[in-house]
Order: sequence, then structure tokens, then C-alpha cells
Amino acid sequence: MIWDDQRPDDSTGGALLAEPPIPIATVDPHVFREAMSRLGAAVHVVTTAGPGGKAGFTATAVTSVSDKPATLLVCLNRASRNNSPLFTNKVLCVNTLPADAQAIADLFAGRTGIYGEDRFASGEWTALKSGSPVLATAVAALDCRVLEAKAVASHYVYFCAVEAIRLGQTGAALVYHEREYKQV
Repeated sequence: MIWDDQRPDDSTGGALLAEPPIPIATVDPHVFREAMSRLGAAVHVVTTAGPGGKAGFTATAVTSVSDKPATLLVCLNRASRNNSPLFTNKVLCVNTLPADAQAIADLFAGRTGIYGEDRFASGEWTALKSGSPVLATAVAALDCRVLEAKAVASHYVYFCAVEAIRLGQTGAALVYHEREYKQV
């Protein structure tokens, strides 16, 4: 099976849409953000390296799309300075954080005043196939090639093919729930 078989709308340039988009009626953004804060989510540091430079950010908006082929998605605010290196490098690594990695999560979330490549001075980093930084203590590291980035509202949604995986130690992972870190 080829990729177009799984996503026929992409192979036809979206021609399968028979009607124009319907205007979206939505809820109050503050209420929506409060509701979303009540969804617990794993905490990841997403990294990239290549001609566009080395960069990373903390994310909870990461999820599996498919296991055949292994595909995931990552959402990132369109205003983030991390989009430029991602667009140029076209690779990333999702590093799922262990329960004791709150300091790394805060560092890559921009809560410490340390930015850019200076963030990688903390922690022990290696690399897999793509060359994107892999945190040695990550519960799992999913090394990816970016297939496509779609602009959706305030964010880019990066669809990524998983090309290598490193499994770390089993045990508790870091989650973000009700605007604070918790361990699961």
C-alpha cells in the first residue's frame, strides 16, 4: 500500500471536498482552555537539529496517528520561534519525560530565561537516525522525519514518520494536569 492509498484527499489536492468549509461556531477560548487543562497529558521535549539549527520545546500536544506506517503528530503555536528550525530541518525527536524531569520541562518551556541551543547544556543528550537531540533519561524517544505541516487556527500540526525509537527505563512518567506537573 502506498501513502496516497491511505490519504486519498492529499493525492487529489483536497478535491474530494464537495462543499466549501462551514464557518466554525466555537466556545469561549477561556472556558476551552480551562476544560483542556483538566485533560492530563504526557510531557515531552521535542527537539530538532540540522541546517536550521538546534532547538527544542516542551509539548503535551503529541499523539499517535497510526502504527502502519508509524506516524505521530506534534502541535506547536505558530508564533513559536521553534517553527523556523523545524521547517528547515524537517526532522524532530519526541522525548517523553520521566517523572523526575520537571526542571527539563520548565527549561524547554521557556520558564527559566534560557533559550536556543543553551538549553541543551542541561541533561545528557545523544542522537538517533535524524540527528535530533535525544535525552538520555527519556522514557521513550521517537525520532522522526516531518512529512507535512498544516496550519490549523493558532498552531501548526506536524505529521511525522517515526524512523527510530529508543526505549528508556520503565517507570513513572511526567504528566501535566490542571496546570501543574504530576507523576503517573
